[in-house]
Amino acid sequence: MEEIIQEKISADHLLYVSLKYTKTCDVIMNLLLRWRQMIEISIDALLKQAYKKKKIPKVPGTSVEKLDKAKEIFKKDKDISKTLELYKMLRKLGELRIERIGEFRKNVNLKIFYRGEEIDVDLKNLKDYAILLEKFISRVKQYMVS
Repeated sequence: MEEIIQEKISADHLLYVSLKYTKTCDVIMNLLLRWRQMIEISIDALLKQAYKKKKIPKVPGTSVEKLDKAKEIFKKDKDISKTLELYKMLRKLGELRIERIGEFRKNVNLKIFYRGEEIDVDLKNLKDYAILLEKFISRVKQYMVS
C-alpha cells in the first residue's frame, strides 16, 4: 500500500505543480505513465489479497491475465471497473497515435487515438481522471483491510 501512495504523491505533484507551470504534453505523458504504474501496483495488490481470501486459486502471471482476473472479480464495483478501463488505454500508450495541441498554453491538450476514437486529455479530463483514481485508491485500501 505504501508503494501505491508514493506513486500517487508523485502523480499529484505532476498534476498540481509541474503541469501548472510548464503546460507541456511531456508532463501529461509522464503523469499518465505514473498513473499506469500506480494502477499496475494496485492490481497486483488486489489480486494477492484476493488469493489470500481464497477468491482465486492463484495470482495470474501476465499483465493481461491479471487485468482480466481483476475485471472478473471486481465487475460489480463501479470505481474499480472504470479505472480498469482507463488502465487498458494507458497500457497501450506507447503504441497509440498522439497529437500535441496548444503546448505552453492554458489549453494544452494531448489527443490520443484509441479504438477509433479521439480522446482529448486536457486539464479538465486530467482532473476527472484524478478524481476517479482517488476513488479507486480508496476502494483498494478498503479491500486490503477487509
